[in-house]
Amino acid sequence: MRLADELLQQAFAKQAGDILLLPGGKDYIVKFFCQGTYQMITKLKKASAQQMIAYFKFQANMMLSEQRRPQLGALTVTLAGNEIFLRLSTVGDFLGRESLVIRLIYPLERATKNFLDLKQWSRLENVCQKKGLVLLAGPMGSGKTTTMYQLAKKLTDQQVMCIEDPVEIKDDSFLQLEVNEPAQMSYEILLKAALRHHPDIFIIGEIRDTQTAHIALTAALSGHLVLSTVHAMSATGILTRLEDLGLSKKDVLQVTQCFSYQRLLPLKDGTQAVLFDLIFKQEFETVFRSEMTMTKEWRDELERSVAEGKITKRTKQAFLEG
Repeated sequence: MRLADELLQQAFAKQAGDILLLPGGKDYIVKFFCQGTYQMITKLKKASAQQMIAYFKFQANMMLSEQRRPQLGALTVTLAGNEIFLRLSTVGDFLGRESLVIRLIYPLERATKNFLDLKQWSRLENVCQKKGLVLLAGPMGSGKTTTMYQLAKKLTDQQVMCIEDPVEIKDDSFLQLEVNEPAQMSYEILLKAALRHHPDIFIIGEIRDTQTAHIALTAALSGHLVLSTVHAMSATGILTRLEDLGLSKKDVLQVTQCFSYQRLLPLKDGTQAVLFDLIFKQEFETVFRSEMTMTKEWRDELERSVAEGKITKRTKQAFLEG
């Protein structure tokens, strides 16, 4: 279907993470989730949108006759010479209008991010030479998964095992497992099974419950490097979140090498770059005693980026509190 192919090509060119076909009044709205925001792309007549949804469902071996209950599907396409994995999700609303979300899973080389300060990246690379937890926070679309993969990719000759829900980046050099609750493949079950494979490095897509938190902690204590993300509004907030999940502050601080919070900042040249707020083990006592939300380094980096002409004063102000 030409229209569907053009939509995929456009999403690939923009490096969009998701394509959304959503019912909106008499028409359908097409949006891209790109660079951390939703971008309105176009509107389609209801008949055209439904035809496109049916086309994608057919390609992904999904049931065409089922338009109300949620369905999941997947397929692989080639865009501009790149093999891209697509994950599809459909569901019908109370009026029976079906919507579709397509997640584009890029190879790591396509997902690689730029960094506002390369010294921050070097410090992260260095801390990953050690064993223990490296925990990342940041809003959706800030590049946390890409950061974890880039860090692990630098550690050559080591076995890397990834457990995600869902897999967001395709990399054939890693053993990638995907959470599937209906098939009894939860984070907890997959982590327990993965430990028997004796990986050197774990990438855990997200620590979201008490069981996963405890297993991640145990894996780090047993001599693994564990890279994972946690829902928190700052680097300091990661510790509070883990305490809420039942981990003791003493255990977390003992095994964690770095707490990191990141955002994708818009640059003056139209591109984006990652800014990190990093707290390393040697800084824990000072930082957590001060009860700061964002560290002095975060604010200094924003100030320096304005002075160097990388970002605007407006951008600095917008990201001052994370």
